[in-house]
Amino acid sequence: MSRPIAAAHAGDLGPERIRERVKELLARDAEAAFLRQASERQYEAAREAASDAVHHRRSGLVVLNPPRPRPCSHVPLPVAVVSAGTADLPVAEEALVAATTFGLAATLTADVGVAGLHRLLAVREELDEARLLIVVAGMDGALPSVVAKVSSRPVVAVPTSVGYGSSDGGLAALAALLTSGAPGLAATGIDDGLGAAVLARRLLT
Repeated sequence: MSRPIAAAHAGDLGPERIRERVKELLARDAEAAFLRQASERQYEAAREAASDAVHHRRSGLVVLNPPRPRPCSHVPLPVAVVSAGTADLPVAEEALVAATTFGLAATLTADVGVAGLHRLLAVREELDEARLLIVVAGMDGALPSVVAKVSSRPVVAVPTSVGYGSSDGGLAALAALLTSGAPGLAATGIDDGLGAAVLARRLLT
């Protein structure tokens, strides 16, 4: 039976509070521990409490400790992370890093939003080689629904806060995904790449 995941947002916490928070996360009997959206300064503070911590700068995700080895060997299961636009890449990277941390064989396909639908169709066969797709999109959140329609794989959709006009910090994308008629699609909260990776981990292993 898998253990829970320990995670916290760095927010505007100072170095001392970051160190305390990291120690709290590591004290849990968790499969893996993460600090989210951390700055370089916050990462340096986190390393004082977790010397093996690794910072992924684009997403701000800090992997505090790797998962413990599993009792039996397994073949990594393929997960494809798909990003609508380059502005969605921080959230896509969070999903990608977390998925690989869990031992999934994750890949990233970027900049295949519906504004250039031919780019998505060009990689359709590659995406179908995955067991599950994590699709990240802001603005109107259209890409995950399109992917779910053209792929036979389950889709975990991650709306992002990227956008302008009436996108309302990701609420427009979230609302579109919650009302999507595409079968086989489930949505996480806004900017929750880690949550999508945790869901993939639990569905596939």
